[in-house]
Amino acid sequence: MDRMFRVLGFFTLAIGLMAFAGGLTEMALLFFLQTAFFVILGYMKFTEKTYVLLFWAYMILTFTGFSYWTIFQMGLPL
Repeated sequence: MDRMFRVLGFFTLAIGLMAFAGGLTEMALLFFLQTAFFVILGYMKFTEKTYVLLFWAYMILTFTGFSYWTIFQMGLPL
């Protein structure tokens, strides 16, 4: 399971590099932070249950933040 977090780190790094190349600096920095987070977690040797719980916590936090941003900061089109 620890390898999966390293794979997530690789993909977030790829997305961050593409965002940086496209001039989306804020998005690139966000994905670089996620890359560091995933790679560090990938080398911590937690149990499989801990990794699953960390992934669920990450997904809840991400979807809550994304929903908040799209509804309250961007506004709903009328």
